[in-house]
Amino acid sequence: MDFLQTKQLIQERRSIRKFQDKPVDKQDILDIIDCARYAPSDTNSQTWEFVVVTNKEKIKEIEDMTWAALHEKAEEAKEKGLEKPAKLLVRSFGPYATAFSEAPVLIVCLATPYESKFKDKIFDPIGFVEEEVWTEEGIKSSCLAAQNLMLAAHAKGLGTCPMTGPVLLAQDKLRQYLNIEGHKEINMVISLGHPTDQPKTMPRKPVEEILTIVE
Repeated sequence: MDFLQTKQLIQERRSIRKFQDKPVDKQDILDIIDCARYAPSDTNSQTWEFVVVTNKEKIKEIEDMTWAALHEKAEEAKEKGLEKPAKLLVRSFGPYATAFSEAPVLIVCLATPYESKFKDKIFDPIGFVEEEVWTEEGIKSSCLAAQNLMLAAHAKGLGTCPMTGPVLLAQDKLRQYLNIEGHKEINMVISLGHPTDQPKTMPRKPVEEILTIVE
């Protein structure tokens, strides 16, 4: 394996918000999901599932429900006298929360409940941690799978953008719309498609600022 090629792949991946009006081949979708499932997970629990939406009308419905929820939040803020934050929520955050509107594919990433023999035979009997912690474990592993997915898509020349806006704003409606069971957490949505351009590199913190080596 060539490190420099791997590093280049990672460094050149971008969050793509504008896409060509061109469908994504089904085999490409299968390939990147295949890569996603090879992510590491706590005790190999593989707490991830994906709902892939390729119907443009359905993607538009999800965009509309996200905007509707966003406007509801803005109105609530206005009623509290928070006019400026309400306007910024719609004008600034809104386009980020719905940047999947032009994408031919929307991937809804789910985190399934964490299950393992360790949890059943050891952790639960002794009350190792609160139950909420296991939900977090599922989400962590799902995030690792999502990163695999996005890097695989980039390697194929496709663009992605991970977003939590629809999850934060319209999770209940999204869950109902896509018939997602209540025990599965909606982690994020990822737009997928052929990018129209390659955005510039965003500044990153230097290694020295984020690294502590304990010897």
